[in-house]
Amino acid sequence: MPRAPRLPQGGPSLLDAGDALAGTVPGGVEPSDGASGAASATGARRLVVEADGGSRGNPGPAAYGALVRDADSGEVLASEGLPLGVTTNNVAEYSGLVAGLEMARAIDPSASVEVRMDSRLVIEQMAGRWRVKHPALRPLAARAQELRPHRVSWTWVPREQNKAADALVNAALDGRPRTRG
Repeated sequence: MPRAPRLPQGGPSLLDAGDALAGTVPGGVEPSDGASGAASATGARRLVVEADGGSRGNPGPAAYGALVRDADSGEVLASEGLPLGVTTNNVAEYSGLVAGLEMARAIDPSASVEVRMDSRLVIEQMAGRWRVKHPALRPLAARAQELRPHRVSWTWVPREQNKAADALVNAALDGRPRTRG
């Protein structure tokens, strides 16, 4: 039986220098103005990054998929799904996160972003609750930290709630990549 999604988690991660982020509150959850679907209290645009990665074999042929939605309308603003060659599932997951954060930054560098992924490893590491131990993941985690918006929350979702990003992964693995643009 799938578990309920975790609440969005914000605040600094283990990769931060320990400085608290402005705009976060104790417990790491982003402040809310209480209005469903409304812009944040600062009036900044809100985006949702949905990312996934997968490999057929571990390691094996791998790909990632990522998309950015407007948080209010649900409209997909950008998407990408590309093969990675032979690598691990976790490298593919992090590659999807990096691509999603790059697209979100290109759309609006000042937006608040909710990242939704079905990789508990990536979400927990980026939220700072788990350490990034594997050497192959450290550069990807560092790149994601560089791209991380000032206001971000990390949400684990069950796989069935990450179907759009998963479809981009499978299309890329099946020879139908989707490039940004």
